[in-house]
Amino acid sequence: MLIYNAEIYTMDSAGVISNGWVKTENGKITGIGSGAPDNVPENSIDAKGGMLLPGFIDAHTHLGIIEDGIDFEGDDCNESTDPFTPQMRAIDGINPFDRCFEEARMRGITAAASSPGSANPCGGEICAVKTNGRRIDDMLIKNCGIKFAMGENPKNVYNGREETPITRMAVAALIREGLYKARRYVHDMDSYYSDSENYDPPEYDIKCEALMPLLDRKIKAFFHCHRADDICTAIRISKEFSLDPVIIHGTEGYKIADIIAEEKVPVIAGPIICDRCKPEMRGLELKNAAVMYQNGVKTAVCTDHTVIPIQYLPLSAQAAVKGGLSFEDALKTITINPAEILGIDETTGSVSVGKDADIQLYRKGENPLDLMSEPRLVMISGDICRMED
Repeated sequence: MLIYNAEIYTMDSAGVISNGWVKTENGKITGIGSGAPDNVPENSIDAKGGMLLPGFIDAHTHLGIIEDGIDFEGDDCNESTDPFTPQMRAIDGINPFDRCFEEARMRGITAAASSPGSANPCGGEICAVKTNGRRIDDMLIKNCGIKFAMGENPKNVYNGREETPITRMAVAALIREGLYKARRYVHDMDSYYSDSENYDPPEYDIKCEALMPLLDRKIKAFFHCHRADDICTAIRISKEFSLDPVIIHGTEGYKIADIIAEEKVPVIAGPIICDRCKPEMRGLELKNAAVMYQNGVKTAVCTDHTVIPIQYLPLSAQAAVKGGLSFEDALKTITINPAEILGIDETTGSVSVGKDADIQLYRKGENPLDLMSEPRLVMISGDICRMED
């Protein structure tokens, strides 16, 4: 398919291409250029000067793992019977027939990270998925990291049961304990493989097995943190174990933006358009994403769906603009930045040759972040999910 006469926001080094065209074949972007294309096939789309850009990416949600309009039966987000569950995998709890996938597609959101919740100091494995499909295995882009949670949420869950952890000290200690065990497990496994005559393999431990890729930095450590002190604890633990950390929420990130930048830790900021619904969110400020971005922190904006419905991801980025972020930087926080943070930027996040054809098209003059805007065209891996004249 050929789309021509478009203002292309590539979200890569090519910048903005005026009067541009994009060609897609077999689910991939195979050509990009400016001016009139050499030939225009019959099934081509005239963008009529509209904005073409990559599909939006929500870097932190509970999409499909907390289903819409269903209580306990559709909530598979927190296995809160054990405070340390790295072996849980979001992919095993997601229902791709949840109607919120369609609401995401219709608003130009072509990919999302769906995560276990924050009831446990360690909740399990996060996966990045396309928002189009009927079987989650086919929608999977990548299992991208392990979810940890600092602060109020695990404290509240286990305090109600009079079980550990009920303090921030205990939350951090449980995470350390699990990581130390996994590191020793890796050492014992290496000893066995290098000298099986003198060493026995360690007894199989599914939790340690789940953490092995994390310790090898093959996947990232995603830390739920709102308060600035919790962010610093997450960074401290990550440095102790040489992890590759990402901060989720980062509500008080603006208070220590220079520190986060110095440590080169990315932040997935949000939810933004919500109330200060619990004590550790009392520092919520609209300027947060802008302050972190301006200090050099790689920043993405998220909805934390179902906290904010996923279709309001563009509106969340618009709110960040009101807080001081530029329009183009706001676009980056929901396209290329989340792709890079999640480690899926080789296939999505920008309009670049060789990447998946995850693109959206707006009418001329429309702001894609505006509440009243809707894409004229949405493609996911080359499949047309929405198309209007």
